[in-house]
Amino acid sequence: MKPLFAALALALAAGPALAAGAEDGAKHAFSIRDLVMMDRVGDPQLSPDGRYALFSVRSTDYAANKGSTALYVLDLNGSASPVKVVEKGSSPRWAPDGRSIYYTAAKDGVTQVFHRAFEAGNGGKGLALALGEGEAVTDAPLDVNAFKLSPDGARLLLSYDVFTDCADLACTKERLDGREKDKSTGTVYDKLFVRHWDTWADGRRSQLYIADARAPSAPVLLSRGIDGDVPSKPFGGDDEFTFSPDGKTVYFDVRIAGKTEPWSTNFDIYSVPADGSAAPANLTAQNLAWDANPLVSPDGKTLFYTAMKEPGSEADRFGIMALDLASGTRREIDPSWDRSAGALQVSSDGKTLYTTTDDNGQHPLFAIDVASGKATPLVSDGAVTAFAVGASKILLARDDLKHPADLYTVDPRGKGLRQVTHFNATRLKNVLMGDPEFFTFKGWNNEPVQGYVVKPVGFKKGQTYPVAFIIHGGPQGAMTNSWSYRWNPQTYAGQGFAVVTVNFHGSTGYGQAFTESISGDWGGKPLEDLKLGWSAALSKYRFLDGNRACALGASYGGYMVYWMAGVWNQPWKCLVDHDGVFDARAMYYDTDELWFEEKENGGTPFDHPDNYERFNPIDHVKDWRVPMLVIHGGHDFRIPDTQGLGAFTALQRRGIPSKLLHFPDENHWVLKPQNSVQWHETVNAWLKEWTAK
Repeated sequence: MKPLFAALALALAAGPALAAGAEDGAKHAFSIRDLVMMDRVGDPQLSPDGRYALFSVRSTDYAANKGSTALYVLDLNGSASPVKVVEKGSSPRWAPDGRSIYYTAAKDGVTQVFHRAFEAGNGGKGLALALGEGEAVTDAPLDVNAFKLSPDGARLLLSYDVFTDCADLACTKERLDGREKDKSTGTVYDKLFVRHWDTWADGRRSQLYIADARAPSAPVLLSRGIDGDVPSKPFGGDDEFTFSPDGKTVYFDVRIAGKTEPWSTNFDIYSVPADGSAAPANLTAQNLAWDANPLVSPDGKTLFYTAMKEPGSEADRFGIMALDLASGTRREIDPSWDRSAGALQVSSDGKTLYTTTDDNGQHPLFAIDVASGKATPLVSDGAVTAFAVGASKILLARDDLKHPADLYTVDPRGKGLRQVTHFNATRLKNVLMGDPEFFTFKGWNNEPVQGYVVKPVGFKKGQTYPVAFIIHGGPQGAMTNSWSYRWNPQTYAGQGFAVVTVNFHGSTGYGQAFTESISGDWGGKPLEDLKLGWSAALSKYRFLDGNRACALGASYGGYMVYWMAGVWNQPWKCLVDHDGVFDARAMYYDTDELWFEEKENGGTPFDHPDNYERFNPIDHVKDWRVPMLVIHGGHDFRIPDTQGLGAFTALQRRGIPSKLLHFPDENHWVLKPQNSVQWHETVNAWLKEWTAK
């Protein structure tokens, strides 16, 4: 838990109301400051003997406007509290013998891999680990992006961003230092990506190396000749590379697309000798769609991985594949399971795979029988965000609409779910939240569509309340029974608003046909679902005041807000648009990942211009009338801020009450704590201004 003096310091900085609540423990409605200060538990790792949990906890230094991540160990067989073992570190991993841990941390301003011994001590009466820093086992001049230990614990797979024409890591550092000294600032590009997510390209690639795990050594390049990123950018991790059980072979996924990279989703699985003695070999060249998440069976005979079937799609279903490494034959394990698998883990006998995915408003942990493909939910309620599989138990991080993530254990059959950490218990005890309830209605084409309502804090039967109608992004995503640090319904419930959401056609967790139905129809079926869902919610929940409602959305949800502003503005007192698409045609030429635009619009705008104009919000500005708050980030290269600036110009020129909140230092999300507070306070003030009686 956070020390009292730290909580009080935050309270005094935040204002008198929060200070009083912190001092006397008084109950109060959930607020954005509560959200920002929650400890974020994640990255659970189970010791080889199944007794200890190793995990990370991110706390917020509000004054410094950033998060700080520490590492903890918990004895799962005891009743003691978690013990902090590393003050500042990330990506904790057990050594295969369970006698030491590895993690990443900064040393002299560079991220390195560290190692420290693990001795439980204290005669079995609890953990007796001292807080401290281990020893660095890498000393490269470049940051480690990700790492993985070999099965025998002797070697490390390491990812570094390098210039691929450099002979060693020092060459990359020298070249970067040279650029810093160069007084000219121009960069010449001859291919896309020029920029991606929130970063301008500088010519480097994430490449895979292998090195000694016990002491600093010169890393050996494994991804020789690979013009791609391992792991992928911007969100790839260590699920994208792995060792064979004998440690002699390394497998990784990567996209090699040359100048077609921004419109290609053709990732492949490669194998390479762990000593780097040969070039990588492509194992999935026959599939021109996305192959990912390689995982080798415990006996070393089968390579499991996930694969899409449709080239150019990022929202196709990921099926689970099994490749016989001796014969080269492959099969899909789960062809009848109408869900898209995430990253995989395997049981010690190789008979069961484990994964998570959206499923009817939840995000469960599933067990997949390798022989039959049968999928069995093990932990169904809420969202399982990470997990580690052991012989007798599974360690997992789980959250829901009223609880941030904590760690739980469950047996491999899904029995005996037990919460083992309670990091935010004191904070949760003192805050009041709204109760959520899912509902189903007949949407487009009379097909069932799901949504949920959250009651406002202080709800009283017989009263009515203003409404925040939240539209999710993606668009292939969903508003699920999960905790969020960006679009959390409880921040609105705490301000006295009821919340309504709808998982319209295009959402995930309801079958692949449902997900795919949005492509080419952004303003059609989803809008129909939103209209019917709004009507159904008003009919079912009499406490919703339909005359005092505002619609809010980000990304695709922001697109829909701009679209609704011109074609369905009657119900709304105000609108809030975060990083939305205002001009569909300009969006294609401004964004980074072109495969998404081409898939969603059936091709390019120069070949199919009508597709981009069919549901283009900019064409309906003459019908805008509702007051709107526009928010955009200056480092958002997925939907560049010119989209938000264009919408604000349209609003101002039309004389519609409007405001623009621009964050020059944020990307598609708002990540800095004080920016997050400003975002929520600005949004809440806008909602209250226009829904006041």
